[in-house]
Amino acid sequence: MIQMTETAASKIKSLRSEEGKPAEYFLRVEVKKGGCSGLSYKMDFGNEIKNGDKVFEFHGEKLVVDTSSFMYLIGMTLDYSGGLNGKGFVFNNPNATKSCGCGSSFNV
Repeated sequence: MIQMTETAASKIKSLRSEEGKPAEYFLRVEVKKGGCSGLSYKMDFGNEIKNGDKVFEFHGEKLVVDTSSFMYLIGMTLDYSGGLNGKGFVFNNPNATKSCGCGSSFNV
C-alpha cells in the first residue's frame, strides 16, 4: 500500500491546474535507475493506466505506480512540504536504506 497526505493531494491538484491538464489526469510515480544514491523518483502527470499498474486514490487524487516501481514504494507516504524551508514533495519511504540530501534519490 502507498499513502498520500492531504497536503500532497492538494498540491497535485494545484499543479495539474497550473499546467492546464484536465481533471482526469493523475500523478504517475516511477522509480528509475540513477541519481547519486542509485535509484531516483520520477513524477509526471498521465492519463493512461497501463496493464499491471497499481492505482491508489487519496483525497480525490489518483496516484498510479507501475509494477516494477511498486516493489520499491510499498509502505511509502507521499507528502508535500512548502514554505520558506520546504523541500517540495517528500517521499517517506521505509524501503530506502540510504538517500541523498535532496530527497529525490535513494537506495534499498
